[in-house]
Amino acid sequence: MAGGMLPGRSGRSLGERAANSGVRPAPAPPQERVPADPGAARAYPSAGEGGEGRHCWVRNPPDGPGIWPGLLVEWRQRDGAWQGRVAYTVAGPHGPVLVEAWLPAARLEPR
Repeated sequence: MAGGMLPGRSGRSLGERAANSGVRPAPAPPQERVPADPGAARAYPSAGEGGEGRHCWVRNPPDGPGIWPGLLVEWRQRDGAWQGRVAYTVAGPHGPVLVEAWLPAARLEPR
């Protein structure tokens, strides 16, 4: 196969295909200081300038104790507390399970 490409693949990355889809994400909030725990402050980056998301560690989500790699999609503030919308996988009974959830900022750490 020429150039090592797989059949049916355009050669463009997922990010390039998403950028060319015509769908535009909502603007990311400005960088904020989000408390990780009471008495301590920590800087969290915005989810990304072009909506590309940021890799993060998801610590002890409700559906899978442990530390899981995830993708932070966006931030929101509810009742004075920051939450991040993340996509991550956890081990399920039949293999990996993809989860998308809003989690407290204290459970998310930059990678």
